Amino acid sequence: MPFARIDLNKGKSSEYRATLADIVYQGIVGVLKAPDGDRFIVVNEHEPENLIYDPSFLGFARTPDFVLIQVTSTVGNDKESKFAFYRYIADELRGKLGVRPDDIMINMVFVDRSDWSFGNGQPW
Repeated sequence: MPFARIDLNKGKSSEYRATLADIVYQGIVGVLKAPDGDRFIVVNEHEPENLIYDPSFLGFARTPDFVLIQVTSTVGNDKESKFAFYRYIADELRGKLGVRPDDIMINMVFVDRSDWSFGNGQPW
């Protein structure tokens, strides 16, 4: 059951943000194999001074179009799925939104089912 957080600088259109969320969702369902409908995504926009990142860490050339994607999940916890997800996101963001691959950072966090409550204070 994935939960995604997407952080970016303010200034992108609502259509851009919706497409960004759609791409992440499609990767979660299509690549990580979460069930369709498991759509829990938060898009956070920040003033540039509140999204702090090194523009050249590890040899990348990041611009103000930098996007940070974090997915917390119980599915897709094998190396092949993770790598396929990274590639899918980078390819789709470049193709559909023109996001440069250097501007995409993805972080995966894997947790146990007992780490979730979907409502009523009940564990999953």
